[in-house]
Amino acid sequence: MHKPVKYLELGFTWAAAAAWTVFERLNRIRPNPSFVPKWADRPLLKSWEKTKPPLGWPRETDSLCPKCVPEIRKKILDGEKDYRDLLHERVGEIKAQIIERDGQILMVKECPIHGHFEDVLSIDAEFYRHIESMFPGRDMRAHNDERLHNHGSSTITHGRGAVLTIDLTNRCNMMCDPCFMDANQVGFVHELTWEEIKTLLDNAISIKPRRQMSVQFSGGEPTLSPYFIDAIRYARKVGYNSVQAATNGIEFAKSYDFCVKAAEAGLRYAYLQFDGIGNAANSHRRVGNLFDVKLQAMENLYKAGVEIIPVTTIVNGINNEQVGRIIQFALDNPKRFPFLAFQPVSFTGRDEQISEERRKAQRYTLSHLAYDVKKQTGLGEPRRDWFPLSFVSTFSDWADLVHGPEAMWGQVSCGCHPNCGVGMALMVDKETKEAVPFTAFVDAEQLARDVTKVNDAARGKFLSVLGMALALARNYKPFATPKHFTLWDLYKKFDKTYGVTGRDYGKVTADRTREDIEKRRRDRWNVLFIAGMWFQDLWNYDFRRTEQCIIPYATQEGEISFCAYNTGIGWRQIVEKIHMTATLTKWYEEHGRHEIFAGNKKVPIGEPQHSLALRPEIITLEEQHDLDALGVAKNSREEKLRERERRRQAEENARMARLYRKHVLKEPDPEPLVQIAGIAASRKPADEAELEEVGSKG
Repeated sequence: MHKPVKYLELGFTWAAAAAWTVFERLNRIRPNPSFVPKWADRPLLKSWEKTKPPLGWPRETDSLCPKCVPEIRKKILDGEKDYRDLLHERVGEIKAQIIERDGQILMVKECPIHGHFEDVLSIDAEFYRHIESMFPGRDMRAHNDERLHNHGSSTITHGRGAVLTIDLTNRCNMMCDPCFMDANQVGFVHELTWEEIKTLLDNAISIKPRRQMSVQFSGGEPTLSPYFIDAIRYARKVGYNSVQAATNGIEFAKSYDFCVKAAEAGLRYAYLQFDGIGNAANSHRRVGNLFDVKLQAMENLYKAGVEIIPVTTIVNGINNEQVGRIIQFALDNPKRFPFLAFQPVSFTGRDEQISEERRKAQRYTLSHLAYDVKKQTGLGEPRRDWFPLSFVSTFSDWADLVHGPEAMWGQVSCGCHPNCGVGMALMVDKETKEAVPFTAFVDAEQLARDVTKVNDAARGKFLSVLGMALALARNYKPFATPKHFTLWDLYKKFDKTYGVTGRDYGKVTADRTREDIEKRRRDRWNVLFIAGMWFQDLWNYDFRRTEQCIIPYATQEGEISFCAYNTGIGWRQIVEKIHMTATLTKWYEEHGRHEIFAGNKKVPIGEPQHSLALRPEIITLEEQHDLDALGVAKNSREEKLRERERRRQAEENARMARLYRKHVLKEPDPEPLVQIAGIAASRKPADEAELEEVGSKG
């Protein structure tokens, strides 16, 4: 039986719908012009001023040849070609067609030198259509950025991004597959100095629009940098509210004190590598107790005041069966996890030379993710509850409007291409653990259309907030919510997210205290956002995505799109080689070797001491065996070993065939012998001995 409050809410939604009709008609009269905020030199965009890249299909785009690019990159790294040619030439570029075939979306392309390539972009054309249709348009063009955005056809042109990534070091304490940067294998160390770190952070706020981005320190393993804590502290000082570390968690698991130091410096989120539930599900990383490490790191970090975002690289046939288990783990611990990040594998770095057979077997798309969530958890309808990450930029635009022209920072705006990332939000009751998709009780599509009208009118704060309040109420379905959720709770969640009313939910600014952290955690409702972010590789590369990247890498050569840096032409290898700190030999001589956990070596933490809920039935006891049945290698190391064995076997077969033709069929040697007595005399006994060896092997 529904509580009486639900019937009151239903009546309120009807009243809000009627009030919205009047409000919207009046709001259309003589809309205000957009203002120019302090964080930009251009006015906020109206909806009709936002541009879009070509969408739908069939369509043509600019892509790269998977064979030309490595060849050209090698010439640059070997000094045979100037890297500055990338600023003026369309190196390795070819045209690609995006088409539908048998209900799937494919990218197909033809290189005049290396021939035909194709790969799957989506296993469901209608899901792809839905995601693209929900794209609200690109953010304003980046400006005041000529010094940092100058990378030829890889240049970021729109927006300012949502996560600024800074690789503190290319050193890592693991040696695992997959690895998009091929850590510990490039033969040299690239590690930022303290002055370089400060310069990159200072440069980042010079570009406009000046967004309140997250700053993510990455690597390699960023905790190996001697400046890790200092970098966190300086980022907070500069003004970034959200400082993250992309980490494997080893150092955090080994030391609670280290977690406390990071939290006190200002670390807000640990973007924690997390491939599945149980050590078997993580076995492909080749650390004997990696899942135990994750549990201990989660416990230490949360206790220290750092929020945890598990990030899962999904490889089809390796750990795609873990999607539902990871979500269930998060739902069982609703106070711990605000966000789950799933990243379908990008075949780059250690996997760039992947065979076509393995690539097709291991390819995993965002559409795979949406359907696996539905299949493995029963949560969400792919064509109703999943949206592009850029969908939320409409609400960021509203917050920019409400905060007015005097705001020093713009709101985080995830204005990426719709094919880059998707997400679904669950409203989770922390007490009962009930979870319901947000879009099951709020008509998100209509809400976005309503908020767009509020934004386009560009009224003052009061009318803009009133418009949002009416839009939320009229699109709210009170009988579809979690049992104890109310419309008032919905209003508070929006206010907490966008900081409109000034109510104290716990500060996130540089002066936040532990009490602020605990105050934000006391909220009964957790919006668990399940996101999929699919980074490109050479088989599905699309320059229309690169242009509006929201995850720029800050480097000594400017700020470069995530995909252009790690895939694409390979700016990472070029930048790191140009600014190499030292060869490995030289580094080891001066600093010694840091410990690397590989070959199933265990991290010395003992049994994990944690308070996380962990159901025995979701713990994976053995690794996934899908690829074994197909006879496909699981990773680049195994693929290289198999290729080596194939070559050895081919050489052995050729040797035996030659001996058979010569000694059994009595065919003449195809290469005439040089008639030098010593060599001719020694040749026959060697051949006879070789034949006897073959015969003895049966």
